Amino acid sequence: MNPTTASGKLIFGIFAALAGFERELISERTKAGLTAACGRLGGRKFQLTKPQIRLAQAAMKKRDSSVGVLSDELGVTRQTLYRYVGPNGEFRDYGKRVLKKK
Repeated sequence: MNPTTASGKLIFGIFAALAGFERELISERTKAGLTAACGRLGGRKFQLTKPQIRLAQAAMKKRDSSVGVLSDELGVTRQTLYRYVGPNGEFRDYGKRVLKKK
């Protein structure tokens, strides 16, 4: 197809209109699905609960606690533990989201 000819422009215009229509359909279906979810948020569930995060925070504030032992006790990896609580015991954004959750 040659996009410089009249028939080529017509075909490309039709394909562009169909692509725009499909994009709008996907958007409408996504919004309908989120509305049907009754206010629930999507995504994966948090691995640590609120009490576990508070325990991790208290343990991380102590300099003599081992991150490896703590992560083994909580059943998560070190990386996951650091995602929730910083090395000095401060909450990170991920941990704050769990604590704000109803």
